[in-house]
Amino acid sequence: MDASRPLGDVLVTGGAGFIGCALSRSLAARARSWTVLDNLHPQVHPTGRRPEALDPSAELIVADVALAESFDTLGDLRPDTIIHLAAETGTGQSLNEASRHSLANVVGTTRLTDWLSQTGHRPAAMLLTSSRAVYGEGEWVRSDGSSVYPGQRSHSMLAAHQWDVSGAVGVPARADRTRPAPTSVYGATKLAQEHVLAAWALSHGVPLSIFRLQNVYGPGQSLTNPYTGIVTLFSRLAKAGQTIPVYEDGQIIRDFVFIDDVAAALVAGLESPPSAVRTLDVGTGVRTSIAQLAEMMAEFHGAPAPRVTEQFRDGDVRHAVCDISATSEELGWIPRVGIREGVARLQSWIDVQENNL
Repeated sequence: MDASRPLGDVLVTGGAGFIGCALSRSLAARARSWTVLDNLHPQVHPTGRRPEALDPSAELIVADVALAESFDTLGDLRPDTIIHLAAETGTGQSLNEASRHSLANVVGTTRLTDWLSQTGHRPAAMLLTSSRAVYGEGEWVRSDGSSVYPGQRSHSMLAAHQWDVSGAVGVPARADRTRPAPTSVYGATKLAQEHVLAAWALSHGVPLSIFRLQNVYGPGQSLTNPYTGIVTLFSRLAKAGQTIPVYEDGQIIRDFVFIDDVAAALVAGLESPPSAVRTLDVGTGVRTSIAQLAEMMAEFHGAPAPRVTEQFRDGDVRHAVCDISATSEELGWIPRVGIREGVARLQSWIDVQENNL
């Protein structure tokens, strides 16, 4: 840690989750105190117990950020650094549980800013983990070079197997160039988080980093949460010797970024906070189709070849990958774990977890 920028007392909302635990292992021992506010939701924490992966030096307070009284449990804590991870995730789930996602993601964020305003406290730096979901389909480019923002694919389009934007290809998203246009409730609530925190931070002169994360995966990810991510889903199926079903035509594009690389990006952002508000993308910049991912998983476990089913999910994005050049330049950070290495490391970790059951 740069001695000129100490973390001091740290508050991490949602800090007992996948990313929070990974970040605590990197930084908790280097802070004066590390306080985690997390509701230990049973979808993520089925046992309701403190995660073993959370650094032992962290103080865990079990409380819900959507409730104003939860912040009363912090007592006299006036954090120098706030890392806002608390959020409900799951694109498809958010369409059917919009209130739950809005309460956690939007109201939870306003509870945080209200608490700061009521106490008159101004942290030295704040960091928000946002999502690639804020872009929706983002920008596509036609063969003549013109750009288009296609917006959400309708149910009728998907039912007719109209997967792509006719005559156009998706462009990697970049925060300073791509216009946010979420196509899911989840994406809309994450964009609202960004707007709420940015408005508060700019008004009060608090440096804020907003990191839009691509598809994060790796050891520590929940193996029981059905909405935790496609990498662990495919892994469970292949490990059981089952055929992986691949949606649409298999050419849905994602940018899979390993948890260690994400934690390293967040650490870099905390070590070098901005002067005001900055928004950066965290991914690999590498396009991987879900068919490619499924084939990797099947090959690793010797499972049957994946099967393209032409099923689809309403609100799902066809093309999601980011341009990390601005992030690398700003933070001096680059991702180091490729998808094949990351998949292998995840499988090894899963084997250990299952052997310990």
